[in-house]
Amino acid sequence: MKKSALLNAKLSYCIASLGHFDEITICDAGLPIPNQPERIDLALTHGVPAFIDTVAVVLSEMQITGVILAEELKQVSPELHLQLLDLIKKEQVSGHHIDITYINHQAFKDRTIESKAVVRTGECTPYANVIFQSGVVF
Repeated sequence: MKKSALLNAKLSYCIASLGHFDEITICDAGLPIPNQPERIDLALTHGVPAFIDTVAVVLSEMQITGVILAEELKQVSPELHLQLLDLIKKEQVSGHHIDITYINHQAFKDRTIESKAVVRTGECTPYANVIFQSGVVF
């Protein structure tokens, strides 16, 4: 059994397979998921697993260099937005710069087609979605 926090085999394999600048999306229960990226559906019921919990576990395994968010997140779900920024700040402590980009929600949905995988959570908070761009550990 793995010793690290991430136990989901599909998600663990996905992260281990990423190259520099590859993208994965972590989304709420309602984001439309295109057919092209792999769909990793973790949703069990409303709120389970939570978006922020899923993000925290993914960040414990994945080096990121960029973050893409919908502009609407700041206004519609400000508490979740701040929680997400706090997690990202903790990742910057390691000395790696992380770019944060905001785009409108429609552009965000269109961008998910470029993701290697879309990870669906049970989150029901509006605009609880993020695209992470993979970085390198060296």
